[in-house]
Amino acid sequence: MPNANEDNPRALSQAQQRAVSELLRVSPVADDLARRFQEAGFSLALVGGSVRDALLGRLGNDLDFTTDARPEDVLKIVRPWADAVWEVGIAFGTVGCQKDARVDGAEQRFQVEVTTYRSEAYDRTSRKPEVSYGDSIEEDLVRRDFTVNAMAVALPEKEFIDPHSGLDDLAERVLRTPGTPEESFSDDPLRMMRAARFAAQLDFEVAPEVVAAMKAMAGRIEIVSAERVRDELNKLILSPHPAKGLALLVDTGLADHVLPELPALRLERDEHHRHKDVYDHTLIVLEQAMALETDGPDLTLRLAALLHDIGKPKTRRFENDGRVSFHHHEVVGAKMTKKRMTALKYSNELIKDVSRLVELHLRFHGYGTGEWTDSAVRRYVRDAGPLLDRLHKLTRSDCTTRNKRKATALSRAYDGLEERIARLQEQEELDSIRPDLDGNEIMEILDVGPGPAIGKAYKFLLELRLENGPMERDAAVAALKEWWATQEA
Repeated sequence: MPNANEDNPRALSQAQQRAVSELLRVSPVADDLARRFQEAGFSLALVGGSVRDALLGRLGNDLDFTTDARPEDVLKIVRPWADAVWEVGIAFGTVGCQKDARVDGAEQRFQVEVTTYRSEAYDRTSRKPEVSYGDSIEEDLVRRDFTVNAMAVALPEKEFIDPHSGLDDLAERVLRTPGTPEESFSDDPLRMMRAARFAAQLDFEVAPEVVAAMKAMAGRIEIVSAERVRDELNKLILSPHPAKGLALLVDTGLADHVLPELPALRLERDEHHRHKDVYDHTLIVLEQAMALETDGPDLTLRLAALLHDIGKPKTRRFENDGRVSFHHHEVVGAKMTKKRMTALKYSNELIKDVSRLVELHLRFHGYGTGEWTDSAVRRYVRDAGPLLDRLHKLTRSDCTTRNKRKATALSRAYDGLEERIARLQEQEELDSIRPDLDGNEIMEILDVGPGPAIGKAYKFLLELRLENGPMERDAAVAALKEWWATQEA
């Protein structure tokens, strides 16, 4: 394992201790696999993020290895050893497998990827990397994205390999490229987004020469597929410090190509918060939404927080009294959200949910000091549907005013709305609001078969239910017959 250098001996010594501890934990799996490669005449090394995370004391059960064995040889070695094998990435030299093993007295499941030494590069028109295999681990490491991911531990002897001083950069918490950043980003432009993602995940700084290359080469991201861009963006947004990564995307111009709605917010002033522009406000809302998460990172909530105000640039109006307004920006924003997420190849379900939250995020501001009727509260719950909890969090996060009295008043008002919702839910099962008569009962009462008339009757009874709450059956039947008489007239 590595020796501490003179520049930062304490940090590197601590990294050594963490790495030894982490590697000892996974040794029953890693060493067993390495011995099998040795017996077959090949080398195996733990590599990349796995080594980085071991040095940071956060190595999980996802292990990345590199080898001089070609994919067909890797398959021959791992098939008798693994509990499951998949070949999804074999075109890129990667074989995946699953191994269940007893570690530290407990059964654990490991996800393993073994990748042949390789180099990959884009040409000017390609959306997919061209893969060629290498013959040395040094050749493999120089093609890695950043020096902190260009370290390896040869197994089973546990020899530390660090030709690009990744350990020093890890101690300094800085992201640099093994070669020149221009060469690295030319090989794979997605690495520019990875720089922002790792800055957000690890809270590292990006070296000035790397930032400069990102600015100069931002347009190269256009040749990368939308799916790969989306996956990197998701990892960034779900990280512990997404605002840091998003700011880097905006400052380097990458966001202009992958999420142009975000930098567009920098020029707009929020009518409620004139001391900051909408861009700053958006990043604060994202961080405040994260603080309200209860079950880990929530992509739906975070995307809604990030996109909730993107309709403001298109709806900005300068009023005669000097104010700036953004009327209906939530409706426009919902449409823009759908368009952007569709372009990034998100699932239809996620697009629907995030767009709906953007559309509803201002609804609460009509609540004021509690003057909504029970009918309005029911409609709020009905319109939010299964997104109600996220809507609560998004709405609360959207308050970024420095006026403590105003912030307290808004918080109390929303407390009051949630209390009313809870009371009505207890009384009326708001989550599953439906008419007091179902479709079969409607057809029987009206003596009408299936058709558009039944849909209209159902909608009438649903509106009646929302307006008045639960009705006795006789009252619902009478109301239905009265409505039907007006339809026949």
